[in-house]
Amino acid sequence: MPGTTIEPLDLAALQIPYHFRCPISLELMRDPVTLCTGQTYDRSSIESWVATGNTTCPVTRVPLTDFTFIPNHTLRRLIQDWCVANQAFGIQRIPTPKQPADPNLVRTLLGQASLVSNPFQSRLSALRRLKGLARDSEKNRCVISSLNAREILLDILFSDAGTGSSELNVEALAVLVMFQLCESECESIASDLDRVMYLARMLFHSSIEVRVNSASLIELVLSGTRSSELRTQISNVDEIFEGLTDMLRNLNSYPRALKTGIWALFALCLVKQTRQKAVQAGAPEMLIDRLEDLDKCEAERALATIDLLCRIPSGCSAFASHALTVPLLVKTILKISDRATEYAAGALMALCSESEQCQRDAVNAGILTQLLLLVQSDCTERGKRKAQILLKLLRDSWPDDSIGNSDDFGCSEILPF
Repeated sequence: MPGTTIEPLDLAALQIPYHFRCPISLELMRDPVTLCTGQTYDRSSIESWVATGNTTCPVTRVPLTDFTFIPNHTLRRLIQDWCVANQAFGIQRIPTPKQPADPNLVRTLLGQASLVSNPFQSRLSALRRLKGLARDSEKNRCVISSLNAREILLDILFSDAGTGSSELNVEALAVLVMFQLCESECESIASDLDRVMYLARMLFHSSIEVRVNSASLIELVLSGTRSSELRTQISNVDEIFEGLTDMLRNLNSYPRALKTGIWALFALCLVKQTRQKAVQAGAPEMLIDRLEDLDKCEAERALATIDLLCRIPSGCSAFASHALTVPLLVKTILKISDRATEYAAGALMALCSESEQCQRDAVNAGILTQLLLLVQSDCTERGKRKAQILLKLLRDSWPDDSIGNSDDFGCSEILPF
């Protein structure tokens, strides 16, 4: 199975045949390949050797005239048989590796998919085969991307965009989101309002996968576009915010939907002028409701989005009106990561600056202990400064017998933020 590891060998009890070892790594080969010099190496080792600029055979030092790596199936089968024969020593059989996609095959599939005069089913079949190859490995994605695939896929995706979405559009989208787009490709989408509106409509597609893929492409385009004007043009589309919040609200059992939606929403909220649209679409309530369902990376991104939305009055009010906002933010301090702690503290600063009720809620949720721990922790200086500001801001809200009201607690000197 992919990802299977070979257990460390007890060399006192078992010796690996020398011709089963890679001459570079000296470890048991998992995917032996032969060079034009006749020498055999493990694929990952020789690929790393060549990738660092070496142009000779590691063993013979003969210059390589051909960088084609030919799979040594005979040797690989011998290694697999040897593994099976030595299972008693804890040796696991190496899996049969999937071979990288043949560039000629990929070129043919791209040609079939892009040719408008081809039968519909032929084009659809070609796209689905490309999707399967792209999902198999990063190597395959590199091969596909090197053959002008992204431009072809963009053309297919947005062909007849005004008349709805066909299976061709959907499959092209599914393949395209597996690649990073260059800036010019991102701008070709962001600068075309019809294309942006098409992706917005796809956020309401009947298929969960299509909705998630559309959100993924929107995030890729926003992240890959330097022009603030073009990012603002995308963020001005109400339907995008509505589609994302609806997806996050109703597809929480679909992990990829949560991850992709959170990242796309964050990218949209980086545009200050349109954060109000996220609030109007119900993003604050949805973010708080979903916060505890998220993994570390997505929780960080959600907290960053909360911090951004708390910087506008309507966002601050929306979060303040949710009973769980302050307790959850207090709870996340020092629990996820330094970055998440900074975001949570920043949001709490905004909320407590605007609302005495939020101050009381924070104190009741145990923020004093959290902030004191934060000030004394190894967290970033920025996080500690936010904790100091919060301690001073909340000092009048501490109970009379709390450490925060003690004359021994010095938090009067607040560093500039």
